[in-house]
Amino acid sequence: MAAPLPPPSRRGSVGRVLACVAVLATALWGGVALAYQGPGAAGRVLLIALWGGFALAVLAAVLRRRVAAGLGVYVLGFAALLAWWGSLQPSNTRDWADDVAHTATGTLEGSFVTLDHVRNFDWRSDTDYRVRWERRRYELDRLQSVDLVVSYWTGPAIAHTLVSFGFDDGRFVVFSVEIRKERHESFSEVGGFFKEFELAVIAADERDILRVRTNVRGEDDYLYRVMLPPAQRRALFLAYVEEANRLARAPRFYQTVTANCTTIVYTLVRQIVPQLPLDIRLVLSGYLPQYLYEIGGLDRRQPFEALRHAGRFTDRARAADADPAFSQAIRRGVPGIAAQERGLP
Repeated sequence: MAAPLPPPSRRGSVGRVLACVAVLATALWGGVALAYQGPGAAGRVLLIALWGGFALAVLAAVLRRRVAAGLGVYVLGFAALLAWWGSLQPSNTRDWADDVAHTATGTLEGSFVTLDHVRNFDWRSDTDYRVRWERRRYELDRLQSVDLVVSYWTGPAIAHTLVSFGFDDGRFVVFSVEIRKERHESFSEVGGFFKEFELAVIAADERDILRVRTNVRGEDDYLYRVMLPPAQRRALFLAYVEEANRLARAPRFYQTVTANCTTIVYTLVRQIVPQLPLDIRLVLSGYLPQYLYEIGGLDRRQPFEALRHAGRFTDRARAADADPAFSQAIRRGVPGIAAQERGLP
């Protein structure tokens, strides 16, 4: 008969608990990583089962007080998993969904920027649309305005942020940092942590990228005039173009927290205004307008709630629908626009 194990010391018990917690946490991460990036449906099931069985065997060894041996084997297994994870690289050549089949690129010649692949879809539904990608030329000396658009689809804290640039000839172009999903994929916050999507800079006509959100997808949208002087407007526009060109040369993965639609906007603006403070509202993007208001980026001559109320253009967009004057209609009554056009501070 085997001799009974000696009673565990208190320090040893605490060490085993901590070891089990570490194994469970990292094993869970590994299982989700395999679920999103494993090769094929059957391959994923098999790899998750093998990984789960391996983690359980390690936990059993730790609980039987074979801590050093169990953790030593587990570290080797987890290192192999991390090596596989590091081998996953972003790409610009996949079977992309139609609305992200192309990403923007631009060339600068003097004060003129030529944008290739400006999206101008005619959306009838989320699955029924006319595809149009266009080349457009803009004169930076005629850049008149910058507007922040915040589009809500689930609660007040989470929203998609877009930046629209207006020119004195009445044209607008919107830059949107988005997931670049493949044809079979749909957006997932969890997937955004696990290399499921690449990052894309989309340039689009407002009647495409704003109208599809309010009139087709049922989102609730708000527009705020950003109070930037001409030199900073120009610099921000060029920063978007450079970021788009950079992603075209070297793709990156979208990351739900660190490389999303709001954090990229912050990074671009910080190139122009380096003293911008970090803030939790860069992650809770639905509250980004309040952040901009507090640091003086929006019209401060009235309370923020007045800006928010007047900036809601969802109903105006639905009423305008395919009207050629869509951009003018959604800005009707938005604070700061008339004042800026009159040259007021």
